[in-house]
Amino acid sequence: MNRLTDNQLLELSITLAQSVASQQRFDELLSAIRKVITCDAIMLLAHKGDYLQPLAHQGLSHEILGRRFIIAEHPRFVAICQSLKATRFPAECELADPYDGLLTAMEGDLPVHACMGIPLYFQNQLLGVLTLDSLSPGVFDSLSERSLALIASMASVSLHTALTVDLLEANVSHSQEVLRALSEPSASGCPAEIIGQSPCIDKLKNEISLVAPSNYSVLIEGESGTGKELVAHSVHQQSSRGDQALIYVNCAALPENLVESELFGHIKGAFTGAERKRAGKFVIASGGTLFLDEVGELPLAAQSKLLRALQSNEVQPVGQDEVIKVDVRVIAATNRDLKTEVESGRFRSDLYHRLNVYPLKVPPLRERMADIPLLAGFFIERARRKLGVNQLKISPALLDRLAQYTWPGNVREFEHLLNRAALKACAKVPIHSRHDSLVTVTLGDCDELHETTQRTLNTEENTQTPLLSDIAPDSMTTEEPINLRQAVDDYQRQIVKHALQVHQGNWSRTAKHLGVDRANLIRLAKRLQIHVEKVVF
Repeated sequence: MNRLTDNQLLELSITLAQSVASQQRFDELLSAIRKVITCDAIMLLAHKGDYLQPLAHQGLSHEILGRRFIIAEHPRFVAICQSLKATRFPAECELADPYDGLLTAMEGDLPVHACMGIPLYFQNQLLGVLTLDSLSPGVFDSLSERSLALIASMASVSLHTALTVDLLEANVSHSQEVLRALSEPSASGCPAEIIGQSPCIDKLKNEISLVAPSNYSVLIEGESGTGKELVAHSVHQQSSRGDQALIYVNCAALPENLVESELFGHIKGAFTGAERKRAGKFVIASGGTLFLDEVGELPLAAQSKLLRALQSNEVQPVGQDEVIKVDVRVIAATNRDLKTEVESGRFRSDLYHRLNVYPLKVPPLRERMADIPLLAGFFIERARRKLGVNQLKISPALLDRLAQYTWPGNVREFEHLLNRAALKACAKVPIHSRHDSLVTVTLGDCDELHETTQRTLNTEENTQTPLLSDIAPDSMTTEEPINLRQAVDDYQRQIVKHALQVHQGNWSRTAKHLGVDRANLIRLAKRLQIHVEKVVF
């Protein structure tokens, strides 16, 4: 039975004080508590307004760190957060358990067990929640209220200190307004958040924390689907402009004849169709941030006008003589290699250097495969809320297969695949019982993942693709000078043309055959001036 002595409480106090200085401070906090309270699972969650965010756990599935628990959706969390002391739930409690199916010590639904939640307050503010679970009913009944109050007090102080140290180490010093803006939930129930703990994501987060408080222009580079827009939101939220507007512009979708009007505005009658005065995106974003997505798609004529606005902090609406002063921080994003575009004359060098004051590289998903479990937990929890099921989990076999795929479509493809699989899994459960069911998403719910991973190794390996040695000009074996860029473009052009012919103009199958994202392939074909009579999507 759990009976705590004064010596145990003193030892716990010393251990908690020492754990704050450790890089694994949250995990050591849990280990210290488990030394004095026997349990099969324990988790520490931070209170983030309307939801709880897991910080560390022991005895639960690792994907749980990617979940965000909306408090109002979980009656047990509501009871814990509304209490000022530890809440012990009886074994026969009918309230749904948010950890159903997630204890590593047990497969499937939890059996009758002991569950306890401890709210962690510091200076009358709820910092977080500590939850303890045991497969042995009544195991927490012998703990005195005094002992639990002391543990809660010590854990609260340790959590507050650890969170403060984390903020200092991350060099985050935001104003109270920005902190308030960051704590406001988004449409999905949580603020914009970059999910991941891999080294490359930790590096990206540190770079964002470094550049965000400045007013420097930021250029975000990365493949399609890697989350460049999420990075832009994170930079904006952590800046001094976080309580102002973030205005989004999709440069790839702007018709060339309307770029100037869209960015700088126009007056009534400035051109045919200008029936009223319209403010441009620069004016709307003044005081805040302007996000130029797919900036590499801007035509050269528009690039020169954008450069002028960035240099002078002034814009001139179409048809208006007077200029307008603006105060805008510019964040740009592209999936192109703009340095190469500059060298080939397709992007202005001066504009590139004006935008590239601080570059941020967003890694593709294949370079951060350690984040697969966390991303899976995050997306499956979001799918659970959208589909209205009580609990949704991923089978170990599916999680293993997710970690084996190369993800040419990156995080976007990953999210869409999980959404489809979750929908198929829920379709197997009667609608009237979904609210009370544990639904498991299995490998069988996403057959296309298996087919896609095997296609390159099997069927399409038999497709003959020209080799560089087959198409290289004879001059490559001589001492004649070679235009390397042109040679590479010629090689890529022949590879893409051949693959398109094999797949009868189907861009999706061609992209899978070549191992690239379809959108990236279409942009490459456009740059290489490849025209296909039969185009199938």
